[in-house]
Amino acid sequence: MKYIRTPKPKRERSHIPFRLNLLFFFVFLLLAALVAQLAYLQIMNGAKFRADVDSTDQATVTGSVPRGQIYDSEGRLLVANSANNAIVYTKSVGVSAQTMRDTADELSKYVTISLDGMRKRDYADYYLADKTASDAVLKKLSAAMQATTDTSKQYQAQLSYVSKHLPDYSDREKDAAAIYKKMNGATQLTTVYIKDQNVSEQEVAEVGEHLTKMPGISLGTDWERSYPNGKSMLSIIGTVSSEKTGLPAETLNEYLANGYARNDRVGTSYLEKEYESILKGAKSRTKVEIGRDNSIVSSTTDFQGQQGANLNLTIDSAYQKMVDDDVTKVFNQAKAAGEAGVSDGAYAVAMNPKTGAILAISGLHQNVKTHEVTNDSLGVLNRAFAMGSIAKPAMVLGALQDGVITVNNNTLGDSAIYLPNTPVKKSDYGIGKFSSLTATKALEVSSNTYMMHLAMLEGHADYVANSHLYMNKDIFSKMRGYFNQFGLGQKTGIDLPGEIAGLEGAEYTDGRFNVGSALDLSYGNLDTYTLIQAIQYVSTIANNGYRMKPYIVKSVSQTLSDGSSGPILSTTTPTVLSKIKNNQDQINLVKQGMWQVVHGTSGYATGTALQSLNPGVAGKTGTAQTFTRTDPENSNSTQVEAITQSFIGYAPASDPQVAIAIVVPNVSKMSSWAYDIAKLMFQDYYKLYKVPTQKNYSVHQKTANG
Repeated sequence: MKYIRTPKPKRERSHIPFRLNLLFFFVFLLLAALVAQLAYLQIMNGAKFRADVDSTDQATVTGSVPRGQIYDSEGRLLVANSANNAIVYTKSVGVSAQTMRDTADELSKYVTISLDGMRKRDYADYYLADKTASDAVLKKLSAAMQATTDTSKQYQAQLSYVSKHLPDYSDREKDAAAIYKKMNGATQLTTVYIKDQNVSEQEVAEVGEHLTKMPGISLGTDWERSYPNGKSMLSIIGTVSSEKTGLPAETLNEYLANGYARNDRVGTSYLEKEYESILKGAKSRTKVEIGRDNSIVSSTTDFQGQQGANLNLTIDSAYQKMVDDDVTKVFNQAKAAGEAGVSDGAYAVAMNPKTGAILAISGLHQNVKTHEVTNDSLGVLNRAFAMGSIAKPAMVLGALQDGVITVNNNTLGDSAIYLPNTPVKKSDYGIGKFSSLTATKALEVSSNTYMMHLAMLEGHADYVANSHLYMNKDIFSKMRGYFNQFGLGQKTGIDLPGEIAGLEGAEYTDGRFNVGSALDLSYGNLDTYTLIQAIQYVSTIANNGYRMKPYIVKSVSQTLSDGSSGPILSTTTPTVLSKIKNNQDQINLVKQGMWQVVHGTSGYATGTALQSLNPGVAGKTGTAQTFTRTDPENSNSTQVEAITQSFIGYAPASDPQVAIAIVVPNVSKMSSWAYDIAKLMFQDYYKLYKVPTQKNYSVHQKTANG
């Protein structure tokens, strides 16, 4: 039987084209990639990206707070804050130029502001903030400029065109342009003052009524420094920048790195600058939520802010005023006498020698060319002078350390020194007046020759009159090393900026050792010192050898809610920088000499103008021969010889409470201006602080020994 095989049915061909299958395959791959990416975002990095989203949706806005206040040692308010009404603007994220212009136009209906500093460019920016006007200007540019993708270049071209075709704006439109400039200059989520001076009650009322029409505008308070007891101490206290000037350009990056805004007020000089971190306070912090359209949808205040801490000074403003008056009175007398024509001015400082606390600091600077006199209290630490004989106590103490004299053996011949091709080196009282002198007598009569002989002993001199003088080449460093122990020639470390160290005279000229200059250094007629160095120096002698760090801020206190000074946060501790290497007997010897300067029986005692003070004082006078010009800024102007007068002293001599230092540079002849100021300063101190008088004070010389 023949079987017939049934044919296998033909497979029906797919109706899906190959290309479609290929498409499905690619879709599958894309879906797989999408799932993988979602897994990457959601599972592996979900937390990170959620944090990123949160950071972009939230931001912190800071607000300024009043600066700390400044009080004198008796609690008198020297620097306060005066509150002013202000109109402020907080710039939102992504706000358009058109929106800011609309707001500026609306605000200009209610306020007028200063147009100082407005430039043609600022009016052009305002013009182009109107989108319709900006589009119209763009159409007037070349086709290439219209098509460019460099928006900055395109905008500059628009500015160039508009600057040549600016309309004549009305006064209100000019105000609007100035307002727009301030808004446009703000960074996102920062607050700037649109008007912070002389805001009238009417302006406050009208702006307040229309705030809903002006996004970002609000009413606020601005603070500026005020001086309830006058500005006499402004050159010590310093100044604060305005909102307009903002951060100083030279330290801009440093301030920005520390969280400041460009328009923040900061201390720009002296105490305000030195204690900026304490006075500035802590800004308020408000957390804002930003919606999808970049608008602020909510805000929460995290921190209300803290007004800056207060400074309590060591200076008693009552004594400070007295010293200011003393310096002014005596310098005016010197001018009236015709002796201050080329004088730089007059400077004085008082300090507690036991602690380093500055009690008063005063100065006047005269422009020699114009004769204008200005307050220059900080000249006490940033101007240096050759002060003459006030260096002699340090010279004697250095010689005692060196061993070239002793407490019991310090008599030296008082012969003048004759060098080839050099004027005779002698004392002011003339050659041959004294055959020999002790250390105390040399201080009393201010002997130059005694000090020069000390230098020659220290330098192991080989001297033949009119022939030669040889000394060891280390004589300069040796004498300066002794002077440095007292602070002469180096910065004192006072808590004020701008202190200088002074200048050292040259040891060599054209390779030749200046041996004569070493002699000049011994009696204070070579190196220059600041008055703050001089007060540290005399205080070191007064307190029996401790070099104290001068300071002007006694303590820092918290600010209470009513703005007054509250609990003490920190107190300045008196700082001993070093102890001189003299023993007490050596210090007593020099203190005795300083007592005799004022109370000595010799007719050549140099400080007897202060002899009537009770309790008695000890001190040292100084004069230095100097040269100056009738116009110090012109090296071709006439050079004239002058005298710099100085004084250092302390009182009461038996138990020093106050040390003072004075310098009156470049007067025309030998006179008593520095001593006159010193006498008034001691008298004022005795009167203000009711220092009791002493019996037989003027004859009991051992009170100088402490």
